Amino acid sequence: MATKKNQEITHEEVVTEAVSKTEQFFEKNEKLIVWVLVAVFVIIGGYFANKYLIAQPRAEKASAEMFAAIQNFNAEQWQVALDGDGNNAGFVEVVENYATTPQGSLAAHYAGVSYLKLGDNENALKYLRKYRDAKGAPAEIVNAQNAGLQGDVYANNGDFKKAAALYRKAVKASDNSLTAPVYLKKLGLAEEQLGNTAAALEAYQRIADEFYTSLEARDIDTYIGRLK
Repeated sequence: MATKKNQEITHEEVVTEAVSKTEQFFEKNEKLIVWVLVAVFVIIGGYFANKYLIAQPRAEKASAEMFAAIQNFNAEQWQVALDGDGNNAGFVEVVENYATTPQGSLAAHYAGVSYLKLGDNENALKYLRKYRDAKGAPAEIVNAQNAGLQGDVYANNGDFKKAAALYRKAVKASDNSLTAPVYLKKLGLAEEQLGNTAAALEAYQRIADEFYTSLEARDIDTYIGRLK
């Protein structure tokens, strides 16, 4: 009986540690990702602006209004980034006014991230869902992050079935050595919670086989060994 209890405690500690570690890539590269994605979405917005002249003023205005919100986001002023500073709009206002533009979609994603930073999971999920996946290599990283963060919210709420589905989507969205191992590990943990040992092993084994140079691979044998 004591052995089983110890195993449960150890497993809980492992889950907590892994969830913390798997977001390190985004925490270290968040600002770079923001600026790269802004550039991508501005280009996309410019394309549609040229194609549909009516959209041009909206796309340009959305980009201008979003600039201050991004600066506040980078300064980790999450609430100001959301609500604005009195002179400049925040992400929430950009989403409300420009929801149909690429910039509005990106603003919804970073509104969701900001709410997560503030511990407001309900609003985080609300805005993360408003984001629309974009095409292109840089955008794929945010596509993956968006699905993965939604998965985190569901996992925190104990809905591991939805969490697992979203982690799978995150892996598929950006199947590379930077992001895939992050969400494969989370997928494995979610599948463990659901009692799906085979699916969890498959996720962990893929990290060991395909992404063996990643941070997640350093202790993956421990996860695999625990289930065999």
